[in-house]
Amino acid sequence: MAQTTSIARAKDGCQLSYRIYANPGKPRLALIHSLALSGAMWGEVIAQLAGAAEILAYDCRGHGQSERRPGPYSVELFADDLAALLDSCGWSSAVVAGCSMGGCVAQAFAARYPQRVRGLALVDTTAWYGPTAPNDWKARGARPAKDGFPSMMEFQLSRWFSDGFRRAHPDVANEITQVFLANDAASYQAACEMLGNADLRAALPAFGMPVSVIVGQEDYATPVAMAQYLHESIPNSTLRVIPGARHTTPVECPRDIAAVLGRSAPQNDTDRLSTGIYRRTRLQLSAGLRPCGREFPE
Repeated sequence: MAQTTSIARAKDGCQLSYRIYANPGKPRLALIHSLALSGAMWGEVIAQLAGAAEILAYDCRGHGQSERRPGPYSVELFADDLAALLDSCGWSSAVVAGCSMGGCVAQAFAARYPQRVRGLALVDTTAWYGPTAPNDWKARGARPAKDGFPSMMEFQLSRWFSDGFRRAHPDVANEITQVFLANDAASYQAACEMLGNADLRAALPAFGMPVSVIVGQEDYATPVAMAQYLHESIPNSTLRVIPGARHTTPVECPRDIAAVLGRSAPQNDTDRLSTGIYRRTRLQLSAGLRPCGREFPE
């Protein structure tokens, strides 16, 4: 799939790095990454969707190749950034998918710009982290400045991926590790405090677009109960729990996520988007792949 890398400017001038995987005439899909990662985390999902969608993947402010502009941050600010990106691409609307932090941003975007959301996929995420979240996230955000990002790696990897995945795919774990270690401490703290202050619960009942909620069965960061709350609060939403997976299912289980994204498009687009996904999925299953994501050695 042809890829173009560009820079867009947010309302406040912040430079946002993004990639367009062009596929004119196909359903449009915007992908929002997790905290302290980048748009690159969606690489395998994008590969699964090759030929079936036109895709925008980007680095949120303070992340990846985007500008490391100081905080404070808010999910509403990040939602406005996505609106500016869609404007830069000439997209009036898209299916929006977000993982973890990206899922919070996706909810904020759907609340502020409902007319621009053709479908919503909320992956490994929550609407609210609970009453102690502001203090919890503030403490977590301060850790890199005190102890350095390397001190957090074992904690992060054990939350992101199942033990079996880490053993089978050390190369993938290493790639994600390098993205995490390249973060800026001040931007990380601002993003953590943003998540601690986020509360999207009041917006959920008004979502009228197709919504898919996806979570790993072993997700300890945003457990199944948080996904269940999203599902129960959003009318006509669907819930998919992926067996054995943890908190970063677009990396651990890209086939599963791609298949759900195919069903997140409006009905007139769904057939075009999902047919190719399921054809590839059937071929991979017949080749002996496990139900979740990638091939594991026996």
